[in-house]
Amino acid sequence: MKQLALDLGLAARPSLSSFFAGSNEAALKHLEQSTFIPTPSPVPTYLWGESGCGKTHLLCAVRDALQGRGLQVGWLDANTAEPAEFDDNWAAVLMDDVHLYNREQQHAAFNWFVNAMTPHEGKLRWVLTAGELPPADMVFLREDLRTRLGWGHVFALQLLREPERRAVLRHQAQERGLVLRTEVMDFMMSHFSRDLGSLTVLLDHLDTYALQTQRAITIPLIKSMLENE
Repeated sequence: MKQLALDLGLAARPSLSSFFAGSNEAALKHLEQSTFIPTPSPVPTYLWGESGCGKTHLLCAVRDALQGRGLQVGWLDANTAEPAEFDDNWAAVLMDDVHLYNREQQHAAFNWFVNAMTPHEGKLRWVLTAGELPPADMVFLREDLRTRLGWGHVFALQLLREPERRAVLRHQAQERGLVLRTEVMDFMMSHFSRDLGSLTVLLDHLDTYALQTQRAITIPLIKSMLENE
């Protein structure tokens, strides 16, 4: 059976409190402090690490937390076909997957960065960005953008080790009132995308399907769910 990547749109909204930091505790603490101070941090922050380490989760969590405080934010990622003009009302700009930006997106990202770092009513705006590589290695980006990505705080995010991913999944299952037996966990880890985001979405699918069928989560249940999707 090939590994499957499930629809991330079914996952619960990310939050800083739901992020299992592991060895990324320093980055999480920094984001919590920068997000919840009266005015978002004026010092740029860049997160980097391979796919599945939680970069997008953290950026989305920060965006939701800031918007929950009634603040406006700008958002740009590699899927943004037509980047918006910079808005002086933004309290922060968040830019994800910068390593994938095309020429137009790089131009917008540089413009947003410069405007955010220009005082407006005596305040700077927070710039939070993320990519898969450290700034020095992204020589394919325009130089003025690449150098600015490394201006402030830079955090290298590490993937959770397998025991940590298992612990997170068990905790999430317990919160749902589910039991994940060892053999079920082994099956999930060996047949599906192993990053925590995809495994969490899989658990969401299993929870829904188990409720619909009134069955416990077992390997036959997982196979039945896949056959009926």
